[in-house]
Amino acid sequence: MTPARIVFRKLDGILLLDKPQGLSSNQALQRVRRLFRAEKGGHTGSLDPLATGLLPVCFGEATKIAGGLLGARKAYETAARLGITTDSDDADGQVLRERPVPALTVDRIDAALGQLTGRIAQKPPIYSALKRGGEPLYARARRGEIIEVEAREVDVHAFDLLNAADLLDAGTPQLRLHVECGSGTYVRSLVRDLGELLGCGAHVAALRRLWVDPFREPRMWTLDELERLLEQAGERVLDACLLPVEAGMTSWPCVRVNAAQAQRLAHGQGLHGPYQPRQRQVALLDERGRGLGLGEVNAEGALRPSRLFTWAVGAPAA
Repeated sequence: MTPARIVFRKLDGILLLDKPQGLSSNQALQRVRRLFRAEKGGHTGSLDPLATGLLPVCFGEATKIAGGLLGARKAYETAARLGITTDSDDADGQVLRERPVPALTVDRIDAALGQLTGRIAQKPPIYSALKRGGEPLYARARRGEIIEVEAREVDVHAFDLLNAADLLDAGTPQLRLHVECGSGTYVRSLVRDLGELLGCGAHVAALRRLWVDPFREPRMWTLDELERLLEQAGERVLDACLLPVEAGMTSWPCVRVNAAQAQRLAHGQGLHGPYQPRQRQVALLDERGRGLGLGEVNAEGALRPSRLFTWAVGAPAA
């Protein structure tokens, strides 16, 4: 029997998805987009198939702020398996080399972690979504091409040891680590480089994203929970799992405008101000706190619209 054709609908909001292991971020996005019947959707920062945890999914007008969420600070918990390096720097890759794990102390581990904290130069994994010549590096790596990846500067705000009990008790040579980092940082590369500093190599055995700014204490929804809600309670209850677009705008400085000013912005006209902070992108809100979109304040303090939501552009005259 042919499955019923999905009738998609306009839907705006943000879903804090707990991505399961084994799915790519795009596969997870398409699953929830079909579940919600959302016409338009996008995720804010890929998680590897091995990884689980927070994947903010933006529907409809929320996709206009997805770029800002993509560059936000993030936190992870990871398990680093010492003694084995792989071509992908995680457990899904092919083993390249095995080495004995030396006797390690917490002080030595902490010292190595300290070398990988702060503003550091990092080489991304060759199996990554970074593009060269319009093609992801992982596609070239899978064809067996030799790839040289240039180091780039990234911000690692915290790289801390959570637990080394298995290693110190002569069990599985594994470390539990906490990572807080900025945009463009690869936890797989951090773990790979940590292994080299410890003299034995390492790869990511498990990875979970804990939070993404501004969602520091997220209520995440699993695919199973969402499917059960839809089946048992219906679409209206499912929609209640979404956060409003405004929930994703709190990372930007806020500028409130009145109805007349909102109307000018809707017509692409600027406001003289002066507004603060200067030379920054800002979140635009009306007097009731409803999001209108994003704007930019120039060096003179003038405010101009950059990406407005459809309801802001269609705002009635003051």
